[in-house]
Amino acid sequence: MQGCRDYVAACCRGTSVAALLLAASGTPLAQAAATALPALGAHTLQTQSEGLGTSPVVTRPITTQHRDSSLIVFNGGYSSNDSSPQDSYGNRWKQLGNDVPFGNGYGDRFNVKAYLALDAKGGPGHTVSFAKNGDAAGEISVPFVEITHAGVLQDVSQNYAPTGLVMTSASVTTTGPATLIAVWWGDGGIKRMTAVPNNGFVVIDSFLKLPDNSGVQCAVAYKQVVAAGTYNVSWTGAPAQGAILWLLAFQSK
Repeated sequence: MQGCRDYVAACCRGTSVAALLLAASGTPLAQAAATALPALGAHTLQTQSEGLGTSPVVTRPITTQHRDSSLIVFNGGYSSNDSSPQDSYGNRWKQLGNDVPFGNGYGDRFNVKAYLALDAKGGPGHTVSFAKNGDAAGEISVPFVEITHAGVLQDVSQNYAPTGLVMTSASVTTTGPATLIAVWWGDGGIKRMTAVPNNGFVVIDSFLKLPDNSGVQCAVAYKQVVAAGTYNVSWTGAPAQGAILWLLAFQSK
């Protein structure tokens, strides 16, 4: 009788007996569930314009997965605002590489910093914040992106593309299915611009129409790849300017 009750319960849930048997026996269905492919998760882009910023800067809340995600966040703006990120689920963040300065005659006043949390905790109302310990009112842009089922940052590239209408990233290499995240940071004293990626990348967040008091231009794009390979992305934009470029490849464990 217990077996019949289990069968009825499974049917009511819309689950086939075959699926239950496969999952229970550890055969391909269960193995596939345990090795879900990486994918783009929740994301947001928080910006503050020059002279009107506040400390801390806090991203808009998003709903992330409770576990098995990786998180990437960037701090683009004043170099003096160099505090580490804090998030509402207490994840441990590690800076990814070195601070990258803008090269358009700003000296060392402005840069971009990237931070990573692998195997992160998450849930509803997830925010990331930076205390602006150097210039609270200064301009800043903070992209925050979740990659689900991603426990490995397989490869990352970072380069500076010189002034031009086409700006090409360095390459990353994957060993299997991956989610690629590309981030473009324009480096020109302009207020209205375009930045369009190629190679199948899709823009998910951008700040390309700046207010009169200025801001930090930024665009974030992603691409799903299903096989091992080497990938890059070129951004076409106008007016011509240089750009700080990142490309990250996330895979499952």
